Amino acid sequence: MEVIPVLDLMGGSVVRARMGDRAHYRPIATPLSPGSDPLDVARGLLRIGAFERFYVADLDAIAGKGEHRVVLCRLRSELDLELWVDGGIADLAAARDWLDAGLGYLVLGSETQTDAAPVRHLSADPRVVLSLDFRGEHFLGPPALLAEPDAWPDRVIVMTLARVGSGAGPDFSRIAAIRALAGPRKLYAAGGIRGAADLADLARAGVAGALVASCLHDGALTAQDIAALSGARAYARGREP
Repeated sequence: MEVIPVLDLMGGSVVRARMGDRAHYRPIATPLSPGSDPLDVARGLLRIGAFERFYVADLDAIAGKGEHRVVLCRLRSELDLELWVDGGIADLAAARDWLDAGLGYLVLGSETQTDAAPVRHLSADPRVVLSLDFRGEHFLGPPALLAEPDAWPDRVIVMTLARVGSGAGPDFSRIAAIRALAGPRKLYAAGGIRGAADLADLARAGVAGALVASCLHDGALTAQDIAALSGARAYARGREP
């Protein structure tokens, strides 16, 4: 089970995401960082786990109100992180330009896609991740994306937006349904994860990894939990426990 920390970026800050209600997101207050600066928050997260990659939601880019490309470059260069980035890209040419820029893995979120063409054309690219986004029982995106699992890339996120930051637990029934469609693809759960017990249950359900934020900042998922889940000894990057 891989644990992937989440950075939700808005207005130059990391914000606390809750239930997909982006109009009410505010800069994060966390014991892991003195403020909401993305590099400070990322460094704080790296002190509790030797994470190899972060998931970044550029909420300004998703909303069409700018982007955080400079922040992404700093995260990659200063912290040597692999990034999975959802920047609201829904155009094939824009997706190819973004990949050519070498900023990391491109997450194509279903909620911002107008049709299935970009996913179909890029599914063989190992740098592309598909996020299947749900709100309650409703799929957010072109129906063809959900109906054509053969066109999915090798990595697929199951994102339940109403559970993000809620502490309500993962959407196990939805994950099971996607697991049945996904074949050999790796699934990553996102939304509602409360701690190590949920992650262990997800691993037993055939999930390869999970995107987490609140349980890390709230201390519900500890360095020892992360090490145990990954099968590694407990350590943070650059320091022994």
